[in-house]
Amino acid sequence: MNKIVNRFAVACCVVAASMSISVSSNAALPFFSTDKNEVPSLAPMLDKATPAIVSISVEGTQVSRQKVPEMFKHFFGGPNEQVQERPFKGLGSGVIIDAKKGYVVTNNHVVDNADEITVTLTDGRELKAKKLGADAQSDIALLKIEPENLTAVPLADSDALRVGDFVVAIGNPFGLSQTVTSGIVSALGRSGLNIGGYEDFIQTDAAINRGNSGGALVSLRGELVGINTAIFGPNGGNVGIGFAIPSNMMKSLVDQIIEFGEVRRGLLGVTGQDIDSGLSEAMNLKVSKGAFVLEVSADSAAEKSGIQAGDIITEMNGKEIDSFQELRAKIGSIGAGSEVELTLLRKGKRKTIEVTLGDATQVTVVAKEIHPALEGATLTNGKTKQGDDGIVISELESRSPAARIGLQDGDVIIGVNRKKIDTVVQLRSELDDAKGVIALNIKRGLTSLYLVIR
Repeated sequence: MNKIVNRFAVACCVVAASMSISVSSNAALPFFSTDKNEVPSLAPMLDKATPAIVSISVEGTQVSRQKVPEMFKHFFGGPNEQVQERPFKGLGSGVIIDAKKGYVVTNNHVVDNADEITVTLTDGRELKAKKLGADAQSDIALLKIEPENLTAVPLADSDALRVGDFVVAIGNPFGLSQTVTSGIVSALGRSGLNIGGYEDFIQTDAAINRGNSGGALVSLRGELVGINTAIFGPNGGNVGIGFAIPSNMMKSLVDQIIEFGEVRRGLLGVTGQDIDSGLSEAMNLKVSKGAFVLEVSADSAAEKSGIQAGDIITEMNGKEIDSFQELRAKIGSIGAGSEVELTLLRKGKRKTIEVTLGDATQVTVVAKEIHPALEGATLTNGKTKQGDDGIVISELESRSPAARIGLQDGDVIIGVNRKKIDTVVQLRSELDDAKGVIALNIKRGLTSLYLVIR
């Protein structure tokens, strides 16, 4: 039986605990009754949390473009692409995070390409929603509804979660509304799943099935600690492995959408890798986890703050960093211009530095810093003529390696080895991880093509 990672097609909510239970603290927990004749129950907490969980229905048109082979162009009147439009409908869930302003958080893939979004509250009211902004790489979207007698879920510090904390899932799996399941937090800081550009997931074994995307992960106190986004299992079914976006990461992204209408992702300006046994032995390192810095980009926030190749970043803002992917996800969810405190090891000595992050949405780099085959090209974050995000070849030297592989001035790189990419930072990461032959997906005007790097 093959194991695969799936985005949920529909959405609901999940609830997770962020504390351990001891006999002496039972009276303080909201799910325990003070009446000795009653058994412990989650019902009091759920009574408070569930009104903040909403159902989301969407309608829209999905546009697909297919390149027309030269030999068949005369059948289609000569266009380079055949465009098809198909109407679609979908269901999902969301979480009210601000009752006064009517803010609702869900997954981007729940409302992507939607022309109409309807939010249904637990009391049966149906409200039209407006999408204020979204971030595909982290799969977060922010909606707004009319703020009238709404209930919001308070936010918790997701960094305080521990493996073993209890979890309870509430939602609409397979269209069954207000379904509740329970489990524990199975792992933290999960990455490398290849389901998003920035991965720092909470893993849980609470039963989550198709229909749980966009839901909430809350503590036993009824506080939000995460937003569900994917499951790991055969054919999209539950096998006890689900993933949620931490609430701290969600809040950073939502704050940027509220302020700017988009995510202005922070940029540190380093490439690196996780600490493993081989690297630890070769470098005679004293640590077994952290983010090892391989290279520092010129004129980047990292260089300006004094970070050097060979440094090991172990903490950010006082919280431990287990891997380079975790560091990348946390930096990428913080807004450009934000100040962070990084703790690192340099030649065995502990050092703490302050860094003001750059702006990943306004990056222009010399391409040879990313891959030798791209030498001679200048890369800038931009958009295709169809409005999709990508990396624009803003300058190109004639007879350069980049020109010899077929790149042209104005080309837009939109994918690497069939994986969609949107920014220079993501392109660098994908090329760092790629092995063997590399296929670049290029948009050239209205034409889509591939260029192969060997």
